[in-house]
Order: sequence, then structure tokens, then C-alpha cells
Amino acid sequence: MRIVIVASNASRRFGGEAFIPFNYFRLLLARGEDVHLVAHARNRDELYQEFSQHSERLHFARDTAFHRGLIWLSRYLPRRVADITCGLAIHLSTQWAQRRLIIDLMKQGRVDVVHEPIPVSPKTPSLMYGLETAVVVGPLNGGMEYPEAFRREQDILSRTALRLGRSLAGIAQSIFPGKLRADVVLVANERTRHALPGGVSGTIANLVENGVDFSIWRRENQRKTKNIKFIFVGRLVDWKAVDIVIEALARISESCSLHLEIVGDGPMRKEWEALAGRKGVASQVMFSGWLSQEACAARMRASAALVLPSLFECGGAVVLEAMAMGLPVIATGWGGPVDYLDSNCGVLVKPESREALIAGFATAMREIALSAPLRERLGQAGYERARAQFDWERKIDRILEVYRQAASQVMTR
Repeated sequence: MRIVIVASNASRRFGGEAFIPFNYFRLLLARGEDVHLVAHARNRDELYQEFSQHSERLHFARDTAFHRGLIWLSRYLPRRVADITCGLAIHLSTQWAQRRLIIDLMKQGRVDVVHEPIPVSPKTPSLMYGLETAVVVGPLNGGMEYPEAFRREQDILSRTALRLGRSLAGIAQSIFPGKLRADVVLVANERTRHALPGGVSGTIANLVENGVDFSIWRRENQRKTKNIKFIFVGRLVDWKAVDIVIEALARISESCSLHLEIVGDGPMRKEWEALAGRKGVASQVMFSGWLSQEACAARMRASAALVLPSLFECGGAVVLEAMAMGLPVIATGWGGPVDYLDSNCGVLVKPESREALIAGFATAMREIALSAPLRERLGQAGYERARAQFDWERKIDRILEVYRQAASQVMTR
């Protein structure tokens, strides 16, 4: 079976959803599958280094002055406005170039399946249609809103941009109907299934968006906890709500000795550093900036628990990575973490109000910091759950089944 993975970004370095197509390509290649990857040229150097023995399987859409101009412009726009204008234009122009590359590959030999794993948003239009081969899209993961109690915290421009983006998505889907015509559309959860555009004609099936690579996120059997440290990993953007954890830490700082490491970077860093100072916990909070995946794994191994207070987290791969390493997780009970965690392996704090969220994180952080047996019990349960349900190798088993199903559907048309 000849498989083509298509994605704007496929990268360890970029992180986020860019790691998903990277992992599909890497693991399918390791299994001896005839797989090719079509990505944007911005990934070229990293991918040539990672897959130096398979450069003939890597194909790149050129970086153009049009792309560079849109990226420059997006820096001066609010994030959501940039997403529905510059971001959409970059996506569509990149896919147009990738489509031509796939057609060229098909001229060189049969392609059985084209798989577009990202973007994971169910609303983003796709140009992967009319290719005369099976097309698989997803797993998609979206349909998110802010928790009811926090929706007013979004600025008016962001709320307006979100509504406008979703309205325009319906029009864009009719013009670029890749998702509507795909042979198989994979969804991560029921929330996403309900968010799909109307008119999907292919098979809709469930497959978790994220997985965990146990070769990287290795568990350490004996975790020394003389100095208790919790860790947050992610971009420092407003909806990650790191201020919730800083506020919670300030409330319990006198009753337990606890430190917090914040791994990641972004526009909110200075504001949250200042908040730690105002709350009197600057000496207990360390901002480490961006780290490589390997360095991040090492920092997590030295931690007692992961905290993820996000208000708009569709996925949350870091939750699975922590579970794989035997770390208990405290997360907002909203969005992606609800798909991964239960009360046996972590704490989900309901976002009923800002005060309730801060208080819930404070209570959970204190209880887990003060109880080694609780940390061990939650960590063991999380490890077992991640092994059973979220191992990337299991995802590859399932995606190969999906490819065969999609290819057979096309052959019997």
C-alpha cells in the first residue's frame, strides 16, 4: 500500500499538532510501509536531518513571498483575526501547492491513500478532493467554546472573530469540499462529531487525536520527591490560564513547600512573571522558556505532578505524556483533558467560576504535594491507562485498518 501523509507542518520542533503527521510518517516508515510525506518547505531542514536515509520520500511546497508577507502581517493582528485571515490564506495556498505535488506522485505510480491528519479543526476547509484515490482526514478535534463562566473574559474582538470564522467556514467548505468528500473522516470525540460541517458523505469513525510515544516519555520507577515540584508545559498564551495555578500556589505556599516550573514561552510570560512577584511566590516559580522534547521529558521526570489549567484545550497531548511517565495530573475539567483523565489517575477541576477554579487547583495541589502514596496511586493508574488506550503504536495499528478500509471503498466504486 502506498500512503501519502499531507500536512503544512510535520515537526518535533514546532510542537503542537505538527507532531501528529511527523509521528505518523516516522512510525509507518519504521513498520516498512511505503509512505511519503508532503509538507511545507519550512520543515525541510529538520525533516532531512531526521530522515536522512529517506529523503526521496520527502516532498515540499515552496515557501513564497506571498507566504512570508502573510506571516509578517499576522504578527500585527490579534491571534483569532490572524487565524481567519492570514492563517486561512496560507493554509489554502500551501494545500494548492501540495495538491500539485500529490498529483505528480500519482503520475509516478499508484497512490492508495492520501491522509490529511492536520489541521485538526473540523471547520478548516481542505483541498484534498478529486484526487482519484482514497482520502482520509483527521482525527479532527474541535467544537470548543470557553467554559460558560469564562466567556466574558474573551475580548470582544476575539469573540467576534470566532463567530465570523465559524460563519465563513461553512462558505469555505462548499468551495473547498475536501472534508465533505473524504472517504473517511476521523473524529476524536462526540463534541467534534457534532461540530463537523453538514454534508459529510464519507464514513465517520472515532480515533483519539493524540497519542504518546513511550520511547520518549519513559517512566521512572523511583521518583525522588525531597523538593516537591509541579510542572506546566505549553505555550504561554492567555487561554492556557497559567495565572490560575500561580494564584493557587500563592494560597497554599505557607501550608506546604511546593515549587512550580513553567516550561514554554509566549506573549503572556512577562505578565505571569509579574503576577508571581505580586503574589509573593516569585522564588517558588521558575520560568524555563522553550525546551526541546528530550529536555522537557527530563524536567517532567524530576517533577511530582503536571498542572494544566487551560480554558480552551481541544487536545492536550502533554496530559498523556505525563500519564506515560507516571505523573498525576491536575487539569481543568473541560475539553481535551476530560477525554484522557478520570478520577483514578488525576484531578479534573470544574471551571464553574474563576474562584472555584483557583480554589480547586489549590486544594488538589496541596493534597498531592503532601501525600506520596496519593501521587503513587494516581501516577500508576495514569500510566496503565495511557499504555492501554493512548500508545502511538496502537494508533498506527488502527490507522492502517482505516487506510485499508478507505482504499477498498474506492476500489469498489
